[in-house]
Amino acid sequence: MPQTKAAQAAASATSTTPSTGFAYSREQFQQLIEDALSVARKKGASDAAAEVSEGAGLSVSVRKGKLENVERNRDKTIGITVYLGQRRGNATTSDFSPEALERTVQAAYDIARHTAEDPAAGLPDEADIATGKAARRDLDLFHPWAIDAEGAAELARRCEDAALVVDPRITNSEGAGVSAQQSHFWAGNTRGFRGGYASSRHSLSVSPIAGRGNDMQRDFWYTSERDARDMAKPEAVGRYAAERALSRLKSRKIATCEVPVLFENTLAAGLLGAYVQATSGGALYRRATFLLDSLGKPIFPKHLQITEDPHILKGKGSAPFDDEGVLTRKRQVVKNGVVQGYFLSSYSARKLGMKTTGHAGGSQNLVMSSKLTDPKDNLKAMLKKLGTGLFVTELMGQGVNYVTGDYSRGAAGYWVENGVIQHPVHEITIAGHLGEMFQQIVGIGADAYTYGSKTVGSVLIERMKIAGHGG
Repeated sequence: MPQTKAAQAAASATSTTPSTGFAYSREQFQQLIEDALSVARKKGASDAAAEVSEGAGLSVSVRKGKLENVERNRDKTIGITVYLGQRRGNATTSDFSPEALERTVQAAYDIARHTAEDPAAGLPDEADIATGKAARRDLDLFHPWAIDAEGAAELARRCEDAALVVDPRITNSEGAGVSAQQSHFWAGNTRGFRGGYASSRHSLSVSPIAGRGNDMQRDFWYTSERDARDMAKPEAVGRYAAERALSRLKSRKIATCEVPVLFENTLAAGLLGAYVQATSGGALYRRATFLLDSLGKPIFPKHLQITEDPHILKGKGSAPFDDEGVLTRKRQVVKNGVVQGYFLSSYSARKLGMKTTGHAGGSQNLVMSSKLTDPKDNLKAMLKKLGTGLFVTELMGQGVNYVTGDYSRGAAGYWVENGVIQHPVHEITIAGHLGEMFQQIVGIGADAYTYGSKTVGSVLIERMKIAGHGG
């Protein structure tokens, strides 16, 4: 195979591009995609898609002021999917040389030749693909952080030091860490899609330990943003992590009971994530979800809404198109408690006899809210609404069955009476059924918190079973 100039340049790229910190330029990536699709066509593929990406980053951790780890990561890959009618093959390589590209396309082609036909297989329909300005939409996702290992270690120390000086009862630390990550990609297919962009994500975290002997508790806190300038100050993160650990000292068990449960905003995103999982195409076409045929049905109470906006600037779930190149759109996922749409890729949509919703790769910037929420509904107000019951701040284990909807998780938090926290609680299990839990959401706090690509305030559920030491 003749070597193109761009492929030659890509194959020999060893140093980083000063302006971006990447070893490869977008132009090199674009040429690699064109080369891969060209080889696939010459081999007889009826359709093909390819994506090339590169990631780079730095992770530093300290513990009790001493440097523990410095890790640098740099990786690259090109993935090629070949279609022979409705037979599909995929192969990847981290070698960008023309010879490796040819071998990888051949491998994908050979896999497709020996794969059974799948009526749902194929690229997205041309009408669904992001093109022109829509594919080039800039969502302000790339903010490289020019920090070195020494600077990152200093930030981590400041964070840990701030935690350790809050109170003499903060006796130890599991350490603090800083991560600076960035990546870029370019993708294309034989139906005309071309697109890609760079993105970044940076974080700072700390895990202090409070107490001694049999009464030791740990907690953690973190800050994570696409732009390091938007992150919380290291001292603020450290102080808050220490306060969380201190508040868990003298934890008790409680008797088995059935009471209202308030999920802290940091955990409430998990309930939203459970809903997404149960209404995603893969679970639906496999009939492996308790929310089968839920479209148009009231799964939540009337006061509840879920919206999705893939185009929020700097959003962690923002994307102009999904992993297949399908245009993403703002939409209402749940309106007045009623399901308006699922989360479908082209493949799962075809399996269900529906249209793709642009969700190959998952959900994008979801917000769950309630019409009943007052702007004054902070955590204190939500504890008053809870009355007497459990305020959950930590969940353990993987006890969620998406097929049946059964929910059972190890938990820790606080026992609340008449809206006032009485004491911390540990070694309990909370249990229920997700369908009933969704229906029994009686309030969502104004204390909205964004965890990854999901935003929701603290969530109050009318009643759940608590298995304590009497259970």
